[in-house]
Amino acid sequence: MSVKIGNIDLGEFPLLLAPMEDVSDPPFRFVCKQSGVDMMYTEFISSEGLIRDAAKSRAKLDIFEYERPIGIQIFGSEIDHMREATEIATLAGPDLMDINYGCPVKQVACKGAGSALLQDIDKMVKMTEAVVKATHLPVTVKTRLGWDDTTKNVEEVAERLQDIGIQALTIHGRTRAQLYKGQADWTLIREIKRNPRIKIPIFGNGDVDSIKKAVDWRLEYEVDGIMIGRAAIGYPWIFREIRHFFNTGEILAGPTIEERVAVCRTHFEKSIAWKGPRVGIFEMRRHYANYFKGIPDFKAYRMQLVKEENIDTIHSILDEIADKYQHVFTNGEMA
Repeated sequence: MSVKIGNIDLGEFPLLLAPMEDVSDPPFRFVCKQSGVDMMYTEFISSEGLIRDAAKSRAKLDIFEYERPIGIQIFGSEIDHMREATEIATLAGPDLMDINYGCPVKQVACKGAGSALLQDIDKMVKMTEAVVKATHLPVTVKTRLGWDDTTKNVEEVAERLQDIGIQALTIHGRTRAQLYKGQADWTLIREIKRNPRIKIPIFGNGDVDSIKKAVDWRLEYEVDGIMIGRAAIGYPWIFREIRHFFNTGEILAGPTIEERVAVCRTHFEKSIAWKGPRVGIFEMRRHYANYFKGIPDFKAYRMQLVKEENIDTIHSILDEIADKYQHVFTNGEMA
């Protein structure tokens, strides 16, 4: 049965790309879309930044037709500012609006935004209601289990936010106190999905980094779909591999070295086109190690890539990598 958010039909058991700061930009989203992700989100955007017309925040509103369906995610601590930011973001033409009530980092949570709202559910409800009323688009929410192990209140969150109009909820299986440490626990996510009061789609997030986990957790935790974040960095193929197994029951061969280089090159070219040469080259450096993870004796090439500032030279290095390691991967597996 198809999963729907408002009028957005995501098909059966959608795979979503998580909004990740300094990662989920248009170049990264492009390569994930090519690999078959069903829905994506922008990096989270500060409501304060949008209201102040900060260049960095405004740039994050850039979305493209091929990315659809796509949601813009915003965060903030002031209800009026979130309302105004929603109006601004709606004008950018996304398919939905998403609110971040899950970010655990100090710069966000200690300012009363992100996961900090898990300590004040009444304010969270009022803020969400303001966002819902400020846009004609479907509104979704991403959050965590609770602030810490003694306050796992996500079930109350799910019920109350559904009641005031959100149309899907993504839950990361950790508390704010855990940050990204330890293992994600999806058992409470399953309880919410089983709650007869809950009618909206519930998506699980946290630690899905393989076909096996996606398949096992789909059955075990009964979620409507899975959101994948860190596992897609440098490996956008995870979406096509999981989807292929769901459709056929077969494990798809991993990417060859030629594919790794080709997708890395596409990401690089999109980065330059969107950000300009200087910033595009600099910000691409965080991705190289992930694209070529597991390749033996790769450190020298990685050092070249993260130091090089000439576009043509970077292309030449990628050519050399493709040639040197063409026999390392056979049918996507390391020889």
